[in-house]
Amino acid sequence: MKRYNVAVIGAGVVGLEMLRVLKQRNFPIGSLKVFARSARDIKVDGQVYSVQSIAPEVFNGIDIALFAGTEGEKGAAVTYAAEAVKRGAVVIDNGADFRMDPSVPLVVPEVNPGDVKKHKGIIANPNCSTIQLVVALNPIHKKAGIKKVIVTTLQAASGAGKGAVEQLKEESGLIVGGGCENVHVNAQNKSMPQQLAYNCFPHIGSFVYGDYTNEEWKLVKETHKIMHAPKIKISATTVRVPVRTGHSESVYIETGKPLTAQQAKKILASSSGVVLIDEPRNNLYPMPKDVEGKDEIFVGRIRQDAFNKKGLWLWVVADNLRKGAATNAVQIAECLISNSK
Repeated sequence: MKRYNVAVIGAGVVGLEMLRVLKQRNFPIGSLKVFARSARDIKVDGQVYSVQSIAPEVFNGIDIALFAGTEGEKGAAVTYAAEAVKRGAVVIDNGADFRMDPSVPLVVPEVNPGDVKKHKGIIANPNCSTIQLVVALNPIHKKAGIKKVIVTTLQAASGAGKGAVEQLKEESGLIVGGGCENVHVNAQNKSMPQQLAYNCFPHIGSFVYGDYTNEEWKLVKETHKIMHAPKIKISATTVRVPVRTGHSESVYIETGKPLTAQQAKKILASSSGVVLIDEPRNNLYPMPKDVEGKDEIFVGRIRQDAFNKKGLWLWVVADNLRKGAATNAVQIAECLISNSK
């Protein structure tokens, strides 16, 4: 079996999860290097990795570069992706900088694996909430043609990084120890614009066109690109909730052809990357606490709109650090090497 020299760029929560997923999926690694802005040692599941300082020359000899994802002018991918490609690596970037570039494929392997072949050195990994949404939508779209999607996401603290997780933990402790007033006075780690513990707020990203957030527009634009279906009408509300890891989505869809809830369940139960948990009378449905550490997306609460025979509700849950980021990136790399054989 051919083996590949792999680099992981970033040692935050997503970078650590990439290292974990590469090992768990037995990716055919020749050499594995980890780069970040500062050199140090990190430990993942008992294994120590030596992190080297990033520089253009570190990409010499690298076949696949997995960028954990930081957006904007100071993001590693913006600074170093072109250097990696110039030195022969294929970049798989988890940030948002390349997602809507027409020349860069945006890939979810269960939905559009063929788009990997169109890369010119860079492949983009979609937003976490988009990934789980399209894995659930695509099988139904193929059967009945989706016309409209209304989605509310309930996104975990880890989706905003380590600082948000620490804020949730600190605020929770302060509240348990003495009430909500302590949060306003004593909380130190303020990654979020609002109190996160014992609260939820509809503000992820920055407010842009039409008073939607850029996170909400990501769901619209990325879904159109991945599913090759720009005519689907999509409207989104994104909400931050006091959950450590695991995004949930309440999804309403309107199909072109009538589709019963039972038919939708059958379609999803046989779809790649989907686990159906839908026995509400037995209190069985997907929950974030149950999907942490898992690579599939979980769907339940499938039911028909009582007033529209073409309307369906879905409840979709996934680990945002796994399938929503690290696992999907590694799966893209697997598609890449599969296509190279």
